Amino acid sequence: RRAMFLFGVAVFGASSLAIGFAPNDTALVAFRAIQGIGAAFMMPATLSIITQTFPPEQRGMAIGTWAGVSALALAIGPVLGGFLTEQVGWQSIFFINPPIAIGAVLVALFATRESRDETVSRSVDFRGIGAITVGLTALVLALVEGNRWHWGSPRVIALLGIAAVALAGFVIIERRVDSPMVDFGFFRSRSFLGANLVAFIVSFAMLAQFFFLALYMQNILHYTPLQAGVRFLPATVLIIVMGPIAGRLADRVGSRPLMTLGLILVATALFLQSSLTIHTGYGHLLPGFVLMGAGMGLVMSPMSTAAMNAVERTKAGVASGVLSMSRMVGGTFGVAVMGALVTAIGRSKIDQSLPQLSAHTRAAIANSLGAGAVQSHGAPAQVVAAVREAFVSALGAGLTIGAAVTLAGAAVAWLLIRRRPPQTAAEPATEARVEPMPADETPSELTVA
Repeated sequence: RRAMFLFGVAVFGASSLAIGFAPNDTALVAFRAIQGIGAAFMMPATLSIITQTFPPEQRGMAIGTWAGVSALALAIGPVLGGFLTEQVGWQSIFFINPPIAIGAVLVALFATRESRDETVSRSVDFRGIGAITVGLTALVLALVEGNRWHWGSPRVIALLGIAAVALAGFVIIERRVDSPMVDFGFFRSRSFLGANLVAFIVSFAMLAQFFFLALYMQNILHYTPLQAGVRFLPATVLIIVMGPIAGRLADRVGSRPLMTLGLILVATALFLQSSLTIHTGYGHLLPGFVLMGAGMGLVMSPMSTAAMNAVERTKAGVASGVLSMSRMVGGTFGVAVMGALVTAIGRSKIDQSLPQLSAHTRAAIANSLGAGAVQSHGAPAQVVAAVREAFVSALGAGLTIGAAVTLAGAAVAWLLIRRRPPQTAAEPATEARVEPMPADETPSELTVA
């Protein structure tokens, strides 16, 4: 586990440096893909190491601290990124990561010991990796380009067909190989299944909201990148504060009530913000950001605790990898689906408000809405106003749909996550009991047995 963490940090740091020096768009995208590979090794390993270090009754506190520190980066990133983009250039954002990566490597070398699951072989499930990569790539590309290429076009139908075949093949492969990338046996645990569904849903909602509201604040309210980043602080600061508190509460009352309440707050936040207009000020968005931060803080660490406590301690690495994948896929789908919704709804609005334009021109304008392109330099004032109205109207509808999806997530959490915290709950037959930490290892030592 430590080796995978160190490898991931090193790849992430080195690729960040390469991105800053990327000579063109193709190189930038390639290095970003490598950066994603580093993150895929790094992030699941952090949760796995924590699970190995802390016993079940203290895991909520530890994961809450982990979630709070993670949220600190979420708070600093938009503000610092906005400042550097305005004052230095976007490339400078990526030069922050290498020194942090070096520090993380040094701390990990001195603060942790190596551990691994000795019950499985060390072979890599390359067929499973290939199948899910092809399937998810085809599906996301179809969602992103469906409006521009038309949903009934041969390209979109082909992509959806490839996605269906590849993802079905992934399930078949994982059920047959000795060391699967995803052990579907984990999903026999209702808590593990519920935690992963919630991870998908909450990442779907949060990343879509953050991405498109950032575009709204910059392109409609005319904030600079720094000003927009600062406006997200109420949400991110509350995630930092609530994460450790929710983690401690999860140890006492269980994850289910916290996750359910948190998702209801997130749904309420999205619903409140869905009534925005082109004249809406930040004061209208602020209550939603406050509720979003409080809700996310109540969800994230209890969700991770529920997933980790649902599997054997030796399987923490695989389980944390599955949970991380659920979050990443949810976030990717959130941005892709919201972009498709904004484009589709925006096209209807553009057709109504600008009938004098050719169908080709209206389609081109609508296709740009999903990327937040609402500034048409040199265009007539009527066109600019119509484009802005279409984007905001479509964004509001998308946020409403996001609220409904998140509310469904609250029902999922209440129905699937087990009721009691681990120290008092009788372990269901489908959820393996987590072994206690040896007496000579204390959580404060930050070492892995």
